[in-house]
Amino acid sequence: MIAHSPFWAFAGILLHLIGAAACAVAAIWLSRQPVTKRSDRRPTIAALMLTGLWAAVVAAYGLTSHPAVAAETARDLAWLLIIYRLFAADGRDQNIRAVRPVMLVLCIVELLHPLLIYLGSYLKVDAVVSAAVWQTITLFHILVAIGSLVLLHNLYGGAARETRDALRWSAAGLAGFWAVELNHYVVAYLAGSPALEFSALRGLVAGMMAVPLALGASNGLAGRVIRASHSVAFKSLSLLLIGGYLLVMFGAAQLLSMIEGDLGPMAQIGFLVAAATVTLLWMPSERMRGWLRVTVLKHLFQHRYDYREEWMRFTETIGRSGGDNASLYERSAKAMADVINSPAALLILPGEDGLLEEVADWKWASDGRPALRLPPKLASALEREEHILELDAIRSGHSSPGFEPPQELLANPSAWVLVPLLHFDRLAGAVLLARPHVPRRLDWEDFDLLKVIARQLASYIAEHENQSALMERAQFDDFNRRIAFVMHDIKNIASQLSLLARNAEKHAENPEFRRDMLVTLRSGSDKLNQLLARLGRYGTGGPAALAPVDLATLARLLIDRFDAIHNVTLTRLDPCTVLADAEGLEQSLVHLVQNAIDASEPDMPITLEIRSDGLSGTIVLADSGSGMDPDFLRHRLFKPFVSSKDGGFGIGAFEARELVRAMGGRMDVQSRPEIGTRFTIILPLAEAARVMKSNSSQEAA
Repeated sequence: MIAHSPFWAFAGILLHLIGAAACAVAAIWLSRQPVTKRSDRRPTIAALMLTGLWAAVVAAYGLTSHPAVAAETARDLAWLLIIYRLFAADGRDQNIRAVRPVMLVLCIVELLHPLLIYLGSYLKVDAVVSAAVWQTITLFHILVAIGSLVLLHNLYGGAARETRDALRWSAAGLAGFWAVELNHYVVAYLAGSPALEFSALRGLVAGMMAVPLALGASNGLAGRVIRASHSVAFKSLSLLLIGGYLLVMFGAAQLLSMIEGDLGPMAQIGFLVAAATVTLLWMPSERMRGWLRVTVLKHLFQHRYDYREEWMRFTETIGRSGGDNASLYERSAKAMADVINSPAALLILPGEDGLLEEVADWKWASDGRPALRLPPKLASALEREEHILELDAIRSGHSSPGFEPPQELLANPSAWVLVPLLHFDRLAGAVLLARPHVPRRLDWEDFDLLKVIARQLASYIAEHENQSALMERAQFDDFNRRIAFVMHDIKNIASQLSLLARNAEKHAENPEFRRDMLVTLRSGSDKLNQLLARLGRYGTGGPAALAPVDLATLARLLIDRFDAIHNVTLTRLDPCTVLADAEGLEQSLVHLVQNAIDASEPDMPITLEIRSDGLSGTIVLADSGSGMDPDFLRHRLFKPFVSSKDGGFGIGAFEARELVRAMGGRMDVQSRPEIGTRFTIILPLAEAARVMKSNSSQEAA
């Protein structure tokens, strides 16, 4: 299939003889050099001898003769072995398992060359089939050359600076050899037959590459370690897979072109459509990229992580909020998830009651679930041991005493790893990571990196909490200064009203008028004095006076008060008397009902429930208004001076919760945007509180 030219035919013989002689001289020279610790020294001598043999066979029998094809296959297999030995030059033979499949594929493809030529000659196929076989063989040669160049690029590009000096000559010789082979077969495939000029120059190239290869194999690599770049290896392997895929497509298309008649073009179009569909659905998928990355990092490197890259990504995530104005809590969850390619994460921090509860999430589907809480026993175990909890191990029955997560966490198949956040050996929180698209078992390197990142996150979060507390205290100081003026003004008004009431008792002539005026004035004076007393308690932190309060009576008064403003419906009314501060509880409910009215449409009812379970009384206030998003609910609802209403002072919900807490009660809230909000107030029953107090007194006596 090669066009005849006397000049280039003679030049080809001469150049191949020169190449054979150069390879023989290089092999002899290398064998006489002092023995080094390089594992590729003897394979290089053998490869040089096989290359010289190939050049001699080509000069004697021709490029396409069967002996030349067999010698070329042996030569290529030898140089593939050299590349593999260079990867294993620092003793990593058992740790470069990711290179072995690539080498195995390239060797199998190389061995197909003589097999196809033999079958084509033995079966005596026609010209069409013979041309298709030749094109397939050429494509296989291109694939082997591309694979070898990609491996060489990964080998040299990922080597340490001091190791590159030892690899430079070997890598340069092999890169030149495979580059010429790639160009030779690409030109042959495009032109339909090998170019006589390229065929002749291959012998000279074989002789020229013998010099750097012999020089490279003569020096040592003792004590030097090859450090491959993660990103280079991942991209190189991806490039190799894509190149192999394209070659398979070209080869299949050529085989389909042999189909005669109308079915030929139809078969080619159908194959291309199917291949394009598979490419669009499979190649860009996150699952495949995750599998490829895990495979490369797991088997190709001594260290899975590029720590410089991980640290830069971590600092960039924490230091920049991004376009979506993500909070520090959300960025913290994302920074932890990025370490092990987790698709979602939950951040769990101590709440108002000291228990660990969910405060933020990153891409974690809520699906109407309640906020996650960790039991105190598990929190103590995490703080004591700094143990990263693999939930799959617990699901399979391999759990340690104390490390028992809640059942709702184990029931969630997405929950994968729970990482504690320790700050000065105190548990500052935890991060729950979702299962990645390609799950795997964590090893010591994962645990070490996660612990370092966790401690850094804990310090950031603790500093953020301290700054928030300082800012809140400064706001309270400003509020106290302002409220002092308000109290002074109200006190003056109260004094004036009291004086007016006393004068009216002395000077009013109409008894009826006097009676009504006295009632009005005294009522206003009493309410102002009550306000002063409540503000005084708020400023000094004094406890409220607790007494039995009938919730049924309070509920009816509340409904009557708002009857003309909005529809407040009593849906359940259990007999219930709690121990509380009547004025403070009424004020809290007024705040909550007013907020519900502001968030609801005029025709949307607000429901009120009074329940009792024998130990406590429960007040449930629900609306179907605009609701609140999770970020506002977790971080801003009970923060003073933060309001969702225009012109609001932002102290109503905060004051309501503080008043309820002062009575020994608890306030919970649930809300979803565009669905509504539900406030729940739980107070101890008066009788239950009396019995408990009596028992405590008897035990103390």
